[in-house]
Amino acid sequence: MPSRNDRYQETLDFLYSQLPMFQRIGPAAFKKDLNNIRSLCAALGNPERRFPSLHIAGTNGKGSTAHMLAAVLQAAGWRVGLYTSPHYRDFRERIKINGRYITRRQAVEFVDRCRPLFSSIQPSFFEITVAMAFDHFARQKVDIAVIEVGLGGRLDSTNIITPELSVITNISFDHMDFLGDTLPLIAAEKAGIIKPGIPVVVGETQAESRPVFLEKAAAEGAPIIFADQHFRAEEQEAALAHTTYHIYKDGQLLYDNLQLNAHGPYQYKNLQSVLQALEWLPVRFRVSEAQLREGLFRLRERTRLLGRWQVLGEKPTILCDSAHNEAGMELAMKAIQEMPFDGLHIVLGTVKDKDPGKLLRHLPPRAYYYFARPDIPRGHDAELLREKAAALGLKGRAYSSVRNALRAARRHAGPESLIYVGGSIFVVAEVVR
Repeated sequence: MPSRNDRYQETLDFLYSQLPMFQRIGPAAFKKDLNNIRSLCAALGNPERRFPSLHIAGTNGKGSTAHMLAAVLQAAGWRVGLYTSPHYRDFRERIKINGRYITRRQAVEFVDRCRPLFSSIQPSFFEITVAMAFDHFARQKVDIAVIEVGLGGRLDSTNIITPELSVITNISFDHMDFLGDTLPLIAAEKAGIIKPGIPVVVGETQAESRPVFLEKAAAEGAPIIFADQHFRAEEQEAALAHTTYHIYKDGQLLYDNLQLNAHGPYQYKNLQSVLQALEWLPVRFRVSEAQLREGLFRLRERTRLLGRWQVLGEKPTILCDSAHNEAGMELAMKAIQEMPFDGLHIVLGTVKDKDPGKLLRHLPPRAYYYFARPDIPRGHDAELLREKAAALGLKGRAYSSVRNALRAARRHAGPESLIYVGGSIFVVAEVVR
């Protein structure tokens, strides 16, 4: 009789090998409608209707924003479901309640129970995972769930929920083969999560996307507010464990020395979105200042946040980050230039369905590079990436794996050096812990 671990591995093998998974294979796994997820959830008794939810979309920052909201709501005493994607090391990272992963047994039981549905509906990997999350949150009777959009918004499998509040962090160029090649087109896809009468918080006011959001909100009768027009998070002190901010609302100091258990050049934007979202939550979910401070101070502990500006080692400092598009990489590299170090080493990999040139042009020529292909079918060939980088004046070598590239960086780096690992979530996934 197979052991529990064997049964769980069989379940994962089924999910990964029998079903298309966008994160691994790219465009072939993208579904153009919500029919499958609706059919699947209907057969499960529409679990998505049995708990309140928050829906988080955006090009960058939606994962961090979702984790922050979950952490603060947990600090307020709620039982909080959190659905995010993709995962780094463990499939179960996608489905958490108060920081605890769905158990292996629960994942196996869900797949076993639903196999006849999978045969008839033929859902994708992502559709099954979303349904598993909704079913788990309903069965475990969460007080509220924070649901992160996987890709886009309008056609994302999570978009069958009717949340208490929608949040759109920002708009930038990413997944343009699906979402469009202009910011207004991408914004229109993200705006697809705006529901009739449901308030929506937009994190950043951007000239090209603002009219799209205003028009969609007006058409749906949805109250809308732009967080950065009211909240300003001003960094006071940055450390790799906690970053301290003064928070201003409408020009007046609201919170001094608010400590966030996360670092990164973009977190102030996410924090502004979170603060506005918390203010616009239904009254029953409002939090106190003490709960806000406690939740943000213990963010990683409460939610098991991974891969965002995460320190993996010291002497040399090893830092990994999930920035994987142009806007995210530009911010990350600007922040790195401000950090004290003696020698910069960058372990870099990308996926082949994105133009690496848009990332490479934001990388510093004074660093030494270790190019590697992430271990997924979508991974970009390391030698080809090295050649493209060399044409832009970025010097380095190609390696057979991300781990080998990191080992080489450790050998060459001095104790005061900085090693940055990034370029793709899937590069980070191979080194994060």
